[in-house]
Amino acid sequence: MRIALDFSPLRRSRSFRLVFTARLTSLFGIGLLMVAVPVQVYGLTRSTVHLAAVATTAGVFVFAGTLAGGLLADRHDRRSVILTARSAAGIGFLLLAGNALLPEPMLWPIYALAAWDGLATGISASTLTALVPKLVEREDLPATGALLSLTADLSSMLSPALGGVLIAMWGVASNYVAAALATAFTVLGISRLPHFPASPSGRESPGRAMAAGLAFVLRHRTVRSVLIAGLGTMLLSGPVVLLPALVATRLGGGETTLGLLYSAPAVGAVLGSLTSGWIGQTRHTGLGLLAAMLVMGLAILGAGLSAVPVAAFLALTGYGLGRVLTDILRFTLLQRHTPDEVRGRVSSLWQAQIVAAASVGSMVAGLLADAYGPATALVAYGTGAAIVVIALAVLLTPLRAPDNASTPDRDANEKPGSAPVSPPDPVTAPKNDPDTPPIRSTPAG
Repeated sequence: MRIALDFSPLRRSRSFRLVFTARLTSLFGIGLLMVAVPVQVYGLTRSTVHLAAVATTAGVFVFAGTLAGGLLADRHDRRSVILTARSAAGIGFLLLAGNALLPEPMLWPIYALAAWDGLATGISASTLTALVPKLVEREDLPATGALLSLTADLSSMLSPALGGVLIAMWGVASNYVAAALATAFTVLGISRLPHFPASPSGRESPGRAMAAGLAFVLRHRTVRSVLIAGLGTMLLSGPVVLLPALVATRLGGGETTLGLLYSAPAVGAVLGSLTSGWIGQTRHTGLGLLAAMLVMGLAILGAGLSAVPVAAFLALTGYGLGRVLTDILRFTLLQRHTPDEVRGRVSSLWQAQIVAAASVGSMVAGLLADAYGPATALVAYGTGAAIVVIALAVLLTPLRAPDNASTPDRDANEKPGSAPVSPPDPVTAPKNDPDTPPIRSTPAG
């Protein structure tokens, strides 16, 4: 069985090479913002409340953009949607740079542009997730998911360090300019893709289109099960928020230890991506998803039981490995079982779970830590999460069944929630899925 990451999608598809490069560059630029915005806000206000408020503002608009992007992806040319969203984001970065260069930079533009960028980022993320399966062979979906995860993990490891160097040398405005340049490069790459016209579902009203997407999710047993499992993954996404308290009260070592522990999940994620070749060869993708979620829960438990930094680092590395595998496996299952006509809307629901996961998980972890202390909270959190995963494994029977990637869904030849349409691309659209009853059309009304 193959273990190493499969780079076949990059070799076989010029379009995916363009997307891979554009996404890596875009995420690198966004990573620079993750350093610049907090540094500038804190420098202007000396207030952690404003730091949290700006982050929350961005998060709310990313969430809204994610849902809107799914609808737009199914109603308009996906290439054009991404180009428009990333161009808007690049303009926002230049405006942030202009504000930073003022003799007295203002705070309100940072709030406004955080919302602007959040909306653009959410729209482009959902649309890109829906577009990618059109660019690769069906059997390459697991490797494609791993490569997309790798772009996010590499950028999160490298761009913050570069952002700190740029700020130290030329100030926060240099980060904003660099982010705008990275976005320009992203737009150039995406502009070289072919057009992907919308399916006839683009003629539906937005309300009817959203209802059709939700109806598909509720009918399809595998897709429904993956998104329910995603709710469990959201609860697994909060342990990092407790690391400062864990270092202060148990592990010691100060900022150096804390920095290493913060990097551990990213290290594990890169290792997980680089050793994900087995996913494309297994028929038990759903069981793999449940196992990866269990690894996350047990890793959180291990971090809570750790008495020395090395043990905590290894546990958090395992947590990052489990996290990236859940992302790759969910991507694979959703894209295999979702017809292209609703792929944007289904992708947006998945992306919305990812966006909300850190907030939900951090809230749960924070409440437990306030009541019992960080170490005990991690133990309780990890134990509870493992129990939840075991319960999901019992209840979500479609995830325990073999996943035959070569068997297409029978309902892909029908447009969900509307009249049947011509057969979609046989490479990307699943058919003959035994989990799914036929999707009935609704009156045009």
